[in-house]
Parts: sequence; C-alpha cells; structure tokens
Amino acid sequence: MTYKETIEYLYNSVPMFQKVGAVAYKEGLYNTVMLDEHFGHPHANYKTVHVAGTNGKGSCSHTIAAILQAQGYKVGLYTSPHLKDFRERIRVNGQCISEDYVVDFVAKERSFFEPLSPSFFELTTALAFKYFSDCKVDIAVIEVGLGGRLDCTNIITPLLSVITNISFDHTQFLGDTLAKIAYEKAGIIKKSVPVVVGESVSETRPVFTAKAEDCGAPLIFAEDEGEVVNTCMAEKGGIDYATKTFGLLHGELGGIYQEKNTETILCSIKQLRKANIDISDDAAHTGFANVSGLTGLLGRWQTVHEHPLVICDTGHNAGGWQYISRQIKLQRCRQTRIVFGMVDDKDIHTVMGMLPRNAVYYFTKADNKRAIDEHEIMRIGTELHLDAACYPDVRSAYTKALNDASADDFIFVGGSSYIVADFLNDCV
Repeated sequence: MTYKETIEYLYNSVPMFQKVGAVAYKEGLYNTVMLDEHFGHPHANYKTVHVAGTNGKGSCSHTIAAILQAQGYKVGLYTSPHLKDFRERIRVNGQCISEDYVVDFVAKERSFFEPLSPSFFELTTALAFKYFSDCKVDIAVIEVGLGGRLDCTNIITPLLSVITNISFDHTQFLGDTLAKIAYEKAGIIKKSVPVVVGESVSETRPVFTAKAEDCGAPLIFAEDEGEVVNTCMAEKGGIDYATKTFGLLHGELGGIYQEKNTETILCSIKQLRKANIDISDDAAHTGFANVSGLTGLLGRWQTVHEHPLVICDTGHNAGGWQYISRQIKLQRCRQTRIVFGMVDDKDIHTVMGMLPRNAVYYFTKADNKRAIDEHEIMRIGTELHLDAACYPDVRSAYTKALNDASADDFIFVGGSSYIVADFLNDCV
C-alpha cells in the first residue's frame, strides 16, 4: 500500500476518536499491554516525560520538547490530534515520522493487530513507542490522549509527570465533577515519580494530594511556586516573562493562556534538573523562543495572515475559551470577525456564552462526523443576539470573512481543533 492507502486503511479499519467520537474510546489497557509485549516494551529503552491535563498539554509538551532539543538531546514527541497530517503525532527532533516507516509498520504488523481490534489511538501509541526506540531517542515527551488513568500511554514510568489543569471536557468518560476528572488525570502519578500540577482548585487539589501521598510521589503545585514574576505582551508577538530562576524569557507562543502554561513548564524543567537531566538556562530561552520551529507546533494563537490579521487557535472547551474570549476582546481592530464551529461532545452553550457580542460571526462545521451542524450553532447564536450567518464548510466561511474584511479588521478561526485543521488544510 502507498502512504495514502495506509492512512485510509487505519482510519477505516480501527475506531478513531478524532473521526467518530465515543465509539472509538476503549476503557482499559489490555490491548496496549498486548501490543507493548509484542514489540518488546520499547518505551523502556528511553526516558520519558508524561503530560496530562484538560487544556495546555499540547503547548506544554511541545515547549518541554523544544527546550530538551535546544539542550542537544534527541527528543521524541507524541501528541494528538493532528491538524494536517497523521505524521504530526509522532516526531523526533521536530521531524515527523517518515511515510515509509508508517507503511512498513502497518504492512508488517497488521496480521498481529487486526485480531486484537485496537482503537486508532492504541495502535498509534504502539507505533510511536516503537519508532522512538528504533530512533534511539534520549527522551520522549508523551502527551496523554484522554484522561490519564486508563489512557494507553499510561504504561510508561516517566522521570516526571505533568498535569496542566482540570476543567470540564469529555465528561461522558471522565466524570461530571472536577474531582472525578482530577481522579482520572491523577492516574498518571507513579510511585516515587515527581508530579507537577499546573493549576488546581478547591475540588481538585485534595485529589492530587491524596494520590501523590499514596504513591510517595513528590508533588509540586506550579501556581504556588510563583516562578513567573511578571508578563508583558511582546511588541512583535509572543509574551515576555520575568522569572525567578531563568531571568528574562521570550515566549514565542502568544496566547494569554500560555502564561499559566509557562509556570507549569518552568517548574517541570526545574524538576527534570533534579532528575539529573542537564538543561541550561540558554536551552530554556532557546526552546521558549522557538517552539514552532523546533517542534512543528501549529494552531496555538497562530498568525496566518496580516492585514487583515488572521489568527487560529485550537481551544475547544470552556476552560480554554475563558482565555481565548478575553484575548479576542483585547484585539485592536476596526471589526472582529469570527469563523466558528464545534463538535458534539463539548459544552457549546457555555462556550458560546463567552463569545464577544460585538463580532461578526461565520458559523460553520468541520468535515467530521462529530461536527455540530452549522444551523444548530446559528440557532444558539440567534438566541444570544449574535450578528451571524452560517456556511456549510470552513473554506466558504473563511472566504466570506476574508472578502468582508478590510485591512485593519481581525479574523479569528476556531472553536474546535477540527475547524482549525480544515482551515490550515483548505485555506492556508
């Protein structure tokens, strides 16, 4: 099979959460353990950092990887979902896994995995772990897919566990209270392995404390450390940070929510140093300033056009939109225009309740079975008295927004990772 045929085979033969949602979710680690045993426990051949959380885990994973790369390590990076190409999920020093490796893996191993009927994520995780071993990486940053306790990445024993934050998302799997969700995320905490928690609230802090105590794991709440002393939006984009340990840092990533992520990342770097991972201040500076170039990160308050300014962001739940909405409102422009859509397992009413009232909206849907129909979004928008029209796909919505815009307007594209994926694939 060609690479294209191989990817289509994977999409169509194993359940993929990105495409079909809940039916692709498999609770438990049986398939993962079987795949891991089949490949000879490849994750044991390199060091790992494990990153979970509701929001921010992608930015944190990419930034930690960038810093480690800047130090000179050979770094694996496993994240999800992808935006343009499946291979974005699996990178070594920022370079995507090769098409040939994916094709050869499926051709050689399908006789083993087909009888198992693994999910798409289970199979992809096995592929990533084996690839990192074959590449002889020094260390791999592994992002949890969903939850933590029962996530198939949770077979690793990392140098460090990181939990960015807890908010309501995937409640049908993780629970309908913050404490229940925290319990699932805390499942990545391992015996004697330090854990950094980025943000906590009264409902979640006791859950993390109890789990860490039970595991004898050193627990660091990043928000208590106060590593970031001050922040300032940089004139040419990104954010400048004054820090206790690392001096003045320039962060390439410009979303307001990155301020919280930065606290988490800096505390994580300090813990990795305690684990005898050599990381210089210079490497931290280089990594923060060059995340996208070093790791290929896309879709985090990403500028794709000037005059009009066009920015896309993958934030897709209430926890993320509390920051995105605030940042949109801070943009200086003649008119704000928003291309917006969501998928069916998100709290659309809460998110849409945060949308700026003075914007012009172009409601649409992603090319995805889970996408909420644009007319349903329009119905909610009408109830909120938003100035809006609806469009059948992202391309037509964005084209209309761009045609309507003057050079000093601001266009935001988001509401879902899949909206951003369609945008980057079809419009950029």
